[in-house]
Amino acid sequence: MRPVTEPLAERPGAGPLVVERAGAVVTLTMNRPDSLNSLDRSLREALHDALGAVASDPNCRAVVLAGAGRAFCVGQDLREHVSVLQGGDADPLGAGVRHYNPIAERLATLPKPVVAAVRGMAAGAGASLALLADFRIGGPATRLLMAFANVALAGDTGVSWTLPRLVGQAKAVELLMLAEPVGAADAHRLGLLTQLLDDDEQVLFAAQQLAARLAAGPTVAYGAIKRQLAIGAAGTLADALAAEAQAQATCGVTADHRNATMAFVNKEKPVFEGR
Repeated sequence: MRPVTEPLAERPGAGPLVVERAGAVVTLTMNRPDSLNSLDRSLREALHDALGAVASDPNCRAVVLAGAGRAFCVGQDLREHVSVLQGGDADPLGAGVRHYNPIAERLATLPKPVVAAVRGMAAGAGASLALLADFRIGGPATRLLMAFANVALAGDTGVSWTLPRLVGQAKAVELLMLAEPVGAADAHRLGLLTQLLDDDEQVLFAAQQLAARLAAGPTVAYGAIKRQLAIGAAGTLADALAAEAQAQATCGVTADHRNATMAFVNKEKPVFEGR
């Protein structure tokens, strides 16, 4: 796979999710551009399965999450959802939640870095997916919309966990209740975007470059950092100290730690192997 410098078009016959590999970087591209990559059942299932596969793939050391066409992802496919509502299901959101929660958990706990290439709109569960990534890169056309209240729903796909951590409690209340789009500049200022580029067509390329940089780093340590931050944010100081001790015990016996320490002492550049 070559880095992409222009918006992805739909890949006919490729299915709802395109999986591409460049070295140790795997790019997962949501591939329903005609519906702005809305999450129907087929895309939700494909994304869930792909995240499980990359989590256990030792040759994958970083992941890029992207959307084909002019949007990242606008969340639940409401046309599909209408049919569920009209069918008289006693729990019309049950099937969706059974998909979204496992996807959110897999994305948040993936033991390797995740970079979201957020071109165009990221709304509802699509915005939630972007916020679960470790890094988010956008361009001038990027917008994020916590759209749930616009269809009389509360947030899902982990947004109640990620959003307050990124913007604070008061701003999270505002974004979720008022459900107004956040433009690229404000998203960057608030911390919803890690990096804001001047050119939308460079967003995916920049995301893949960052993922390649991360893939060449100490990925065992990155995974440990992700775990300890999640525990530290939600727990007590004692919880954080215990998580740090466990993380250091894991990292301390890696070849990467030993080799990088020797390289530092010898004034050499370390080479990380992810083990």
